Amino acid sequence: MDAPLHERVASDLRRRISSGELPVGSAIPSESHLCEQWGISRGPIRQALATLRAEGLIGGGRGKPPVVRSQSMPQPFETFLSFSRWVELMGRTPGQRTLEIARRPAGPEACDALGLEEGEHVVQMVRLRLMDDLPAMVERTTFVWPVGRLLFDFDCDSGSVFAYLSRCGVDLSRARHTIDAVGADRADSELLGIPVGAPLLRERRQTSSASGEPVEFSDDRYRPDLVSFTIDNSQQAHPALLRSPNDLLPARAPQGETP
Repeated sequence: MDAPLHERVASDLRRRISSGELPVGSAIPSESHLCEQWGISRGPIRQALATLRAEGLIGGGRGKPPVVRSQSMPQPFETFLSFSRWVELMGRTPGQRTLEIARRPAGPEACDALGLEEGEHVVQMVRLRLMDDLPAMVERTTFVWPVGRLLFDFDCDSGSVFAYLSRCGVDLSRARHTIDAVGADRADSELLGIPVGAPLLRERRQTSSASGEPVEFSDDRYRPDLVSFTIDNSQQAHPALLRSPNDLLPARAPQGETP
């Protein structure tokens, strides 16, 4: 079933903004031009523009044509968990190289994050995440054994791990994110092509089921020249976490989501 007209128009304009076809500061096509392009009346066009204004992507008014204000795209919960889906929504090509996936006893940090006894088996995965073939993030993820064992039947280089786990019926309803900065270690340096000690944005994520059962813990390290994070809040709504690609593309999410 096709989406309503105003949603289709808004989606197309988001794509053009995120791809740089309509860069920050540029004017949005006029209502009359959009009406002609889509073969529709002004009503759906105005709804689409109002949606983009509410999202902070465009500004203007009072007789002035709307202009692009930001490239930070709204992102639903499930795509914040999924790096692949996020990059795709920005009109870019996601990629990944799985460097390690192994079953091993949980260490102290994983035990604390996942509520395990030291020595319980988990599945640990290390992947290099790419945007248009450019190294953007090193992902180190630990899954509880009943969930992680599913990945041994999956080609982790083929796409989103979280989408695959969701298809397998894994409940990924909740996530908590902690954002800080760390210096690149030797492994980060080699994988991301940056000097040892260079600053990286670190996102540590704990994902759990709706009932609060831990599912995974991840330590993701982003190149800050490519990706940034923003907290967007208001008195009317819960804070929303936005992940945005610097000089490439961006995204947003109501608390949650993973790769």
